Amino acid sequence: MRRSHPRSISWRLTWMNMLVSGFALLIAGAAFAAYDVATFRDELVRNVSTQAQIVASNSVSSVLFNDPKTAQQTLAALEASPDIVLAQIYTNEGQLFASYSRTGVVPVTAPPHLPADRAEIARLDTASIDLARRIVFQGSPAGVVRIQADLQDMYDRLRNYALIVGAVLFVSLAGALLVSRVSQRAISSPLIAVAAVSRRVSQEKDYSVRAEPVQTPHELSVLVDSFNTMLSEIQQRDQSLHEAQAQLERRVRERTEELDASNKELEAFSYSVSHDLRAPLRHVTGFANLLEQHAGPALDDQGRRYVNTITEAAARMATLIDDLLAFSRMGRASLAKRRVDLSQIVEDARAEVSTDINGRRIVWNVQPLPPVEADPALLRPVMVNLLSNAIKYTKTREEARIDIGTESRSGEVIVFVRDNGVGFDMAYAHKLFGVFQRLHRADEFTGTGIGLANVRRIVQRHGGRTWAEGAVDAGATFYFSLPAKESRA
Repeated sequence: MRRSHPRSISWRLTWMNMLVSGFALLIAGAAFAAYDVATFRDELVRNVSTQAQIVASNSVSSVLFNDPKTAQQTLAALEASPDIVLAQIYTNEGQLFASYSRTGVVPVTAPPHLPADRAEIARLDTASIDLARRIVFQGSPAGVVRIQADLQDMYDRLRNYALIVGAVLFVSLAGALLVSRVSQRAISSPLIAVAAVSRRVSQEKDYSVRAEPVQTPHELSVLVDSFNTMLSEIQQRDQSLHEAQAQLERRVRERTEELDASNKELEAFSYSVSHDLRAPLRHVTGFANLLEQHAGPALDDQGRRYVNTITEAAARMATLIDDLLAFSRMGRASLAKRRVDLSQIVEDARAEVSTDINGRRIVWNVQPLPPVEADPALLRPVMVNLLSNAIKYTKTREEARIDIGTESRSGEVIVFVRDNGVGFDMAYAHKLFGVFQRLHRADEFTGTGIGLANVRRIVQRHGGRTWAEGAVDAGATFYFSLPAKESRA
């Protein structure tokens, strides 16, 4: 379908003026024509009534003395009125007494009916006026005069009115067009200039252009001045925005350089922790073992407890150092996502934590798990930590139950690990995934408080989230999610 071109404002203003002028002239012409037609019809009825009254007065003697010839001559006088097409005289008995027709042929018509209380009656239609008047002699009816007149003169007047209104309308529209052409430059030209500047600004993003000021003091001048002021403010804001953006980019570069330096320092610190702290711990552990071997028989029970405490503390410190290094590496390790069989990840994690079971009765309920897009090297520690916690915190149960499954929600796949262990107070759930945050004493359940922090960091790097639900002595459920858009069924 052909698309019409948008009309300019000057074209719209011109046609608006012409339509308003033409509509006003048409309304005025129609009002004058309606008034003239109504006046003409009333005048024609009065004329016909007067002629009927004259005929009735002159025909009394003819009707009373039964002189149709004289009555016919009276009706023939109506020939002087070109609008009268038919005139008839009827007796009281309804017999046609005399007639006149402009065409010379008298049509056969029924006698007019006059109510007893009416001396005259007139009927009008679109083509003629039919008037009947009673002939009265000394207060008694003697007959009826009937006169028909056409409305041709009225239609001729209407045609003349139409021609005059058409001519006036044409001249007025031509004048309105000429006036609009002359005056629209003062109205539409500034608006067209503003539209052109707006188009250039929107296409080229050049806020330095301005519309030509209008000298005449009216609303268009205010509009153009306001538009130019707005462009000036936008230009200033755009310049400020560019300066702020450049400053922000400079700060980002500086912060990136600082972050790179901090990462290098962190790596150096990690190497220092790995080498400088582990070596003393190995010395402590080694010399504690040598002390136990050398002076073991000479040590009493309290001395042996001191040596064991030193050895266990050094081992815990070594484990804590390993966990801290692992936590640090998780933040820097690159992701290598691929299609991963989540069921196989769970089986590998179960095999890794099997040494923690120590003959305990554990009922595993592993639901069918879907494949996901993830880094298997990072996803495996997540499952190992969650399963290890489930085993650890169900050690007080005669029979432990651990459920592993998934839930599908909009936009993500949720994996959960549920156990029937000691649980936790939900008031402290926000501390679970923090570094060194523990909800149980170290003498109750061993651990460094870094495992769940590693879980959260790994899941967040995959674009997911972690949370937990539980109750004291009623078990716990740990959840983590992966984006569903990266999952494949």
